[in-house]
Amino acid sequence: MGTKVDLNQILEELDGTSGLEGLENTAVKLRDTLGIDHIIYHWVDSAGDQYGCTTYPDAWAERYQDRNYHRIDPVILGCFQRFHPVDWKKLDWSGKISKAFLQDAMKHGVGNQGYSIPIRGPAGQLALFTVNHTCDDAFWANFTETYGRDLILIAHFFNRKALEFESDRQPEASRALSPREVDAMTLLALGYSRAQVAHSLSISEHTLRVYIESARFKLGALNTTHAIATAMSRGLIVV
Repeated sequence: MGTKVDLNQILEELDGTSGLEGLENTAVKLRDTLGIDHIIYHWVDSAGDQYGCTTYPDAWAERYQDRNYHRIDPVILGCFQRFHPVDWKKLDWSGKISKAFLQDAMKHGVGNQGYSIPIRGPAGQLALFTVNHTCDDAFWANFTETYGRDLILIAHFFNRKALEFESDRQPEASRALSPREVDAMTLLALGYSRAQVAHSLSISEHTLRVYIESARFKLGALNTTHAIATAMSRGLIVV
């Protein structure tokens, strides 16, 4: 890689963007400035609806939506369980479905390297900001080391703007969690196993499961990990 480029102008353009089209134009400019293949901002809300902007070929974007690939995409599934940037190579691509998905993606112009930044929405929805490229591992390691911090900042700018443009997608206010539900979710967020949480709260694992499912329903979460992320993003639990 050559000299690191200054991305301040990209941030200024993002700040002044007033529509989704402007967001897409900024994504293209960022892609060209960084000299990589693709930039993707992808949102999946708690109902499974999705939107965003991408420099991927239209054929792949349409195929991804038509086939509901977000339900099997290892990047999305992996980022549901993480709070920090994820290098695609560290995800599990070993399954037959995952391998077939990756092969289909690369056939449609998706690069072999990816770096995704998960962003939690105001109601716990998951947004991903991704940079994608075709290159060897050494180049990609250098790229992510050089631009990692900048990309996190830009990702959150993208997300903030997208929320402004898609205000009609803002979810209704969440129902409050009970004190027991808060206790259970907090301990799970701290890394306790279900058995440890049940023991700490002096309840059975069956009762704990009831609390967890109740909290998940109230939060509109897809699974326990999503529920924990949602509760944290809303300030309902503090770790």
